[in-house]
This record gives sequence, structure tokens and C-alpha cells, in this order.
Amino acid sequence: MDIATDQFIAGRHSAEGSPSFQAENAITGEPLEPRFHEATPEEVDQACSAAAQAAEAYAGVSLEMRAGLLERIAEMLEASADDFVERAGAETALPEARIRGELARTTGQLRLFAKVVRRGDFLGVRIDHGDPQRQPAPKPDLRQYRIPLGPVAVFGASNFPLAFSVCGGDTASALASGCPVVVKAHPAHPGTSAIAAQAVENAVSELGLPGGVFSMLQGAGHDLGAALVRNADIQAVGFTGSQRGGLALQQMAATRPSPIPVYAEMGSVNPLFILPAALEERPQSIASGLAGSFTLGCGQFCTKPGLVFAIRGAGLDAFCETLAGAVEGMTATPMLHGGILSAYEAGCTRLEGTVGVERLAAGGSADHHAQARAYRTDFEHFRADPALAEEVFGPVTLVVTLESMAELQAAADNLQGQLTAGIHATEAEAAANGTLLRLLQRRAGRVLFNGYPTGVEVGEAMVHGGPYPATTDSRSTSVGTLAIDRFLRPVALQDMPDPALPPALQDANPLGLPRLVDGEPEPGASR
Repeated sequence: MDIATDQFIAGRHSAEGSPSFQAENAITGEPLEPRFHEATPEEVDQACSAAAQAAEAYAGVSLEMRAGLLERIAEMLEASADDFVERAGAETALPEARIRGELARTTGQLRLFAKVVRRGDFLGVRIDHGDPQRQPAPKPDLRQYRIPLGPVAVFGASNFPLAFSVCGGDTASALASGCPVVVKAHPAHPGTSAIAAQAVENAVSELGLPGGVFSMLQGAGHDLGAALVRNADIQAVGFTGSQRGGLALQQMAATRPSPIPVYAEMGSVNPLFILPAALEERPQSIASGLAGSFTLGCGQFCTKPGLVFAIRGAGLDAFCETLAGAVEGMTATPMLHGGILSAYEAGCTRLEGTVGVERLAAGGSADHHAQARAYRTDFEHFRADPALAEEVFGPVTLVVTLESMAELQAAADNLQGQLTAGIHATEAEAAANGTLLRLLQRRAGRVLFNGYPTGVEVGEAMVHGGPYPATTDSRSTSVGTLAIDRFLRPVALQDMPDPALPPALQDANPLGLPRLVDGEPEPGASR
């Protein structure tokens, strides 16, 4: 296939920098052709400037046009499905079924946001009519709606080359909000990123939108990301990746002359709490489900359950026996790239060398592949070593043995912020442990009952976020339609003549939007 190796800048391609990096075959480590150009500082400025120039025009296009862009991108991506299977398979070692499934999730997100745009409720229109006769002071006419922040820098994630990358949720929600996007492609899958970028560029051009609505820049070093975040034209950042990377971007954004928000999803250990009655009733099924979840995708999901809390007893013994057997029967699998594999092995080595931690089981091993592992410790050692609560990215989980419900509740109370937390319990146990449920709601963005966190449904009610350090902003989500809120801000217009108002705020409601008028839902909205 013909893969563009240069920068996608506002509808044109640029190659000012010399070809400097290549992707690697995720299984063999061998370099993949072609070589890609590193974006220069000048190209970063060009992309950001073009986004700023396009911002007002794109914010002003009709909701139908904006929704149509999202749908056309989805169609363009689907037309490249076979190319994604070939290139993403080589760059990430993901199997064809996973790539096609992730492509379907990506196009589904785009179409879901198109529905949100057409619905129009994301604009949050509120109208309070004025009363010039009110005493002792006249009441002003106030009309509020939400407008796009402006150009958004999106950082592609390593573990989802499609769904959290060039056309992923951050890009979809930013475009849906009316914000131009400048994407930093992940250097582990530049070819996959280039195929996706071409689809977006084609859709923008076909619909006659300003080229600056979308740009994508390639680069293997950290300088590109820093330049993007520090560029004065960028007004917000979407990031999925490591805690160190997310916090570095947040610090850069906070120390700009004009600070901007960084919405960083930085990972989680996603603890599971297994209550005694459930553990006695079904230890084997809970263990089997856990084994399938923490090794799914070679453990390379940010929602992987990496920590399990359960109380000592016969049920826990049966649980650990089943878990060990499942792990020992697993074959080693390749990870997304060599850097992730090295970090995983280092994390397991750290666990192996930690006092009070024992290896419960290990799966098969192979060169350039990750060996699934499960470890066990007690609450005393876990509480004494905060590093045991840190994420090890890959197919590993740690079982913490507790002595009582009081210890289980203490474990929940001392958790850091998480993307998810899960409870395995009978219905009676769940009803009797409201304090535990409330604790987990304060600690996590999503709380599961008798389930496993891998597999994030893309829908209206999903929350993929959580308190720090899972994310930099616990008030938002990076999955689901509420993600659009990150890239909007409210504006109120006071005593503005009706003809001068934007259509969303005019008395006649020409767009048929759902609106709150004088504190009541407006009747007759057509959307």
C-alpha cells in the first residue's frame, strides 16, 4: 500500500524534516518500511496556525454539516479496513479480529457523536427572559449556550491504534464540539496513523470544509508533543498514556502564559473486591473470569484488573487454585512493541523482588512475548509498600489476602483514584455493604457489580475517567457522549437583539433545539 510518510497539514502534505524513524514489527523487532519524517517546529506552527484560522469557520458550520463530517470519516475508515488489518497487524501484533473490532468501535464512536450533534442538547441552551419592569431593578435578558474552545491537540495512544488514536474518541468528540484537531500520531504505529489521517483529510476536503479542521504530525521524540502543548493556538489537550507523560503535559499546559486544560487518561489498577459469600459460592467462576480479563489483549488495556482483594478462607484457596491453573495453561503472547514488553518485564521483576510477595503462577514463555503471571501477598505487606498498588502494564495481577471485612474496607478507603473498581458479591452482600459501594464511587469513575472492567461500552451513560491519578480531571470522561463537554465552554449573551443572536438562542428556535426557557423545558422542540 502507499503510505504517506510526511505531515498532514491542513489539506496538504509537508516534509521539511528528514526521514528519521521507522515503526518496528511488534513480534520480531525488525524495522518496517517506510521511514517517516519528523515534524519540524515550523510544521508544528503551521498546523496550529491553520487550525486557529479554521476555528471560527468550523464552529459556524451547521450541525448537519458537522455530523456529516463525522459520518463521512467513518465511511472512509471502513473503506480502508484491509489496509488497517495489514499495517496495524505488523506494527502492533494485534490479530485481525481485534483490529476489525477496534475499527468498528472507532466508526461507531464517530457515528454516535454525529447523533449527539444532530440532537443539539450538548449546546446546553438556557434562556431567562428579561423583565424591564421588575423592581427594584430591571431583570436582564440572559441567554446561555456552549461554544467550542478552539484547536485541540490530540495524542494518539499506543495500546489502541484506532479507537484512541488519530480518529479515536478524543478526535471524534473534539470535532463534534466544533473544534479543529491537530493530532500527534503515536510513533509505534505511524503507518496505521497515516492511513487514518488520509481518511480524515479526504472527508474534510470532500465536504468543502477548511483544511485546518484537521492536521496530523509524526515524530518519535518528546519535543513534538511539548511544542504542540506550548503552542499559543492550542486551547485544550486530549491524552491517553502513561502517568509520567500525562503529568508532564499538564505541567506544560499550566505554565503557559495562557494556561489550557489537559484531559489525560493515565491508567489504573482497577481493583476487584470479592466479598465472602460470593467467594464461597463461586470461587472457580470468579477466578476464571478474572484470568480471562487481566490477560485480554495481553493485559494492555487501561481497564485491566491488576489488583484483587479477598478474605482468607476455603473460598480464597479454591479461587487461587483455579486462577493458578488458568494462568499456567496460557501461552505467551506478543505485546504492542518492545518498549512495552521491557517495561512489563521490569514490573514483574520488581514484584518478584518485593518482600512478602509470592508468585502464584506463570504461563508459557517465548522470545519477544509476554508471560502471563499472577502474584499473591497479604494486606500487611501491601499496606507497607505503596509500590504494590502501582500499575504494571501487561498480563499480570496481584491477589491481596485479607483477614476481615474491616481490612477490606480499609483497602478501599486507602485506594488512589481509579478508572474502575469492581465488587463481586451476592445481592444480599451488596445491599449490606453500602459503605463499601460509596467508598468505591469516590475512588473510581465506574463501579461494576459481578463483572470485569475490560470492555468499555461506548454509549450515552459510560464514564471512562476517575479521580487523580487515573486522570487529570475527574469531572470528565474520554469515552461516551459526555466526552464532548471537555471541549466546550459556556457563554451568556445579555440583552442582545433577537436578530443579532445566534440561531440556537433566537426566540423562534429555528434549529429546533431542546432548550430550558425560564426554568422550564421548551415545548415543541423538533430534535
